Amino acid sequence: MRERWFRPGETVARRAVRLTAGVCLGAVTAVVGLAYLVGSGLLLALVLPWPAARRSTRWRVLACARRLAAVDQRRAAALHGDPSAAASLGGDRALVYLAIRGPVGLLGAAVLMLLLYVVVSGAVLMWDWFNGRPTDGLTPSLLTVGALLAGGVVTLFLIAQGIAGVAAMERRLARWLAEPTDREHFQRRIAELTATRADVVEAVNDERRRIERDLHDGVQQRLVALGMLLGRARRSHAPDRAEALLRQAHEQSQQALTELREVAWRIYPTALDQGGLAAALETVAERSSVPVRLGGVPDNLDPTTAAVAYFVVSEAVTNAAKHSGADHVTISVNREGPRLVVRIHDNGIGGADPHGSGLSGLTRRVAALDGSLRVDSPPGGPTTITTELPCA
Repeated sequence: MRERWFRPGETVARRAVRLTAGVCLGAVTAVVGLAYLVGSGLLLALVLPWPAARRSTRWRVLACARRLAAVDQRRAAALHGDPSAAASLGGDRALVYLAIRGPVGLLGAAVLMLLLYVVVSGAVLMWDWFNGRPTDGLTPSLLTVGALLAGGVVTLFLIAQGIAGVAAMERRLARWLAEPTDREHFQRRIAELTATRADVVEAVNDERRRIERDLHDGVQQRLVALGMLLGRARRSHAPDRAEALLRQAHEQSQQALTELREVAWRIYPTALDQGGLAAALETVAERSSVPVRLGGVPDNLDPTTAAVAYFVVSEAVTNAAKHSGADHVTISVNREGPRLVVRIHDNGIGGADPHGSGLSGLTRRVAALDGSLRVDSPPGGPTTITTELPCA
């Protein structure tokens, strides 16, 4: 329970004060919430015969209920240490929250009143005894004082447990109502799938534009130069000149073939199908201009997951070599439960833009597979790119 209740550097005394303050304020907000529910119920009953007035009144009642619930949730998040308690609630859920919070808050008020009674009664008894005045026919004696002190300590312990229990009930209530219903979950899932489908289309279009740009700026220029050299060789009447032009044309054809292989490799490396992800990443490490240290790579990955992991690593290593100024890159690929976690770390200058064309394209590609990509690149470095992919 320490991870849940204690904050870093917090003492037991400060924790007790914080929880007690939270329960105390919760009792106040519970009374306000119950009073609001009773008043709004009477108001709705008065306007029940008029549909237009009923709809308008109901809308205002729900809006005010959301505000009251939000205030109480902020209290719970601040004093009970649960950030999830601050999640916003819809109108109907806000009314349910106020209705359930009422008895819980009154229970907390009862516990606090018992605490106040025990503290005041104990103080009065101790004052009378130390001043030599009998209380209720009792004479001061060590045995009597010891028995009452022991009973007081036990009672205070039970009260402390009651305060902690009330705070726990408030946390569970906030979490329970903050969880989406099945309908909301499906609506959210449909929205995510719609967004990822659009992202996939955009990523495919970006990939096509990149391929077109690579072909136009690289291979096409080589082929144009090759055609010009061959044309000049055909028109040349000097054998030596024609031979030199043909030699240049042969070199241009070799360079064009190399660039065409590079474009094909960036589209989809054949090593993925022949040797799996490990072989493809070893090729990335060999072709990189920056030293790359590659850890063990799991086997038997499905082709889709392996392809996405490869493109993430390839793009990250390319960016590190071009922009980061790093002198080494470390790649780790591990299974963690049902997910494949890929981390690329470099010791460069940092400052990578997650919304740049390269990384944003990777983010869309990863999201299409229900994965996540996180970029940690503060100015001055280092840069760590972490990708989590579902892995059967």
